[in-house]
Amino acid sequence: MAQYTPPEVWLWDQESGGTFASINRPVAGATGEKILPVGKHPMQLYSLATPNGVKVTVMLEELLALGHTGAEYDAYLINIAEGNQFGSGFVAINPNSKIPALLDRSTNPATRVFESGAILIYLAEKFGEFYPEDSAARAECLSWLMWQMGAAPYLGGGFGHFYAYAPEKFEYPINRYAMEVKRQLDVLDQNLAQRRYLCGDEYNIADIATYAWYGALVLHNIYDAAKFLDVAAYKHVVRWATEIEARPTVQRGRRVNRVWGPEETRLSERHDAGDFDAAQ
Repeated sequence: MAQYTPPEVWLWDQESGGTFASINRPVAGATGEKILPVGKHPMQLYSLATPNGVKVTVMLEELLALGHTGAEYDAYLINIAEGNQFGSGFVAINPNSKIPALLDRSTNPATRVFESGAILIYLAEKFGEFYPEDSAARAECLSWLMWQMGAAPYLGGGFGHFYAYAPEKFEYPINRYAMEVKRQLDVLDQNLAQRRYLCGDEYNIADIATYAWYGALVLHNIYDAAKFLDVAAYKHVVRWATEIEARPTVQRGRRVNRVWGPEETRLSERHDAGDFDAAQ
């Protein structure tokens, strides 16, 4: 194989190949006019049930289970494979064109929030849930949340891309990112060997965010990589993820904006709690 020599100035002259190649581009902004639908509830969510999307739907379902009616939401599907994230309405809420994006219409004017970690913090502060009040405990929560936000791109965009989505499998990037993902799993496993949840005895937004990615990895074989990464060896991560996934709120949140897998696990859009029963 010929060694690649980077040009002096990189130019985008062709698609890079692989899954999602048709929607990858080096520029930002809308590619066309598309008005987003708006439902009846205070929260309008535009998303897809990828790990980043699951974080927010789980959080909203948790808040509703605690009786926070202000967390009622309409969840509209944004199909990233079809480029829905580049429509003008979506870009107006998230200029980064990534799911999820939230519009809180209970404020005047409405408040836009993008980036899944920011949405979790916004909702936690707004409703006073899953976010420690003590300053030291809050610092621990934020530390683990930011750990997840920084670590997951190595799992998804790094390992997941080169192992599952790239047009060809190359040894160096797969080995490099597999090593990093296993290091991350070990970080989690050592912490969870001493704690029930990431920050101690209390479940919070750090668990919700991290479960969405690493729970999917150890329990649901994302990227078909469970055996390759030997995820079962991280027994404390598996224990923690299994406990979180047993929560009915998490089971509901995982279904919202999901359009793949067994029929009983799908709910393409959510506008009312009764939608879960109707979709059975």
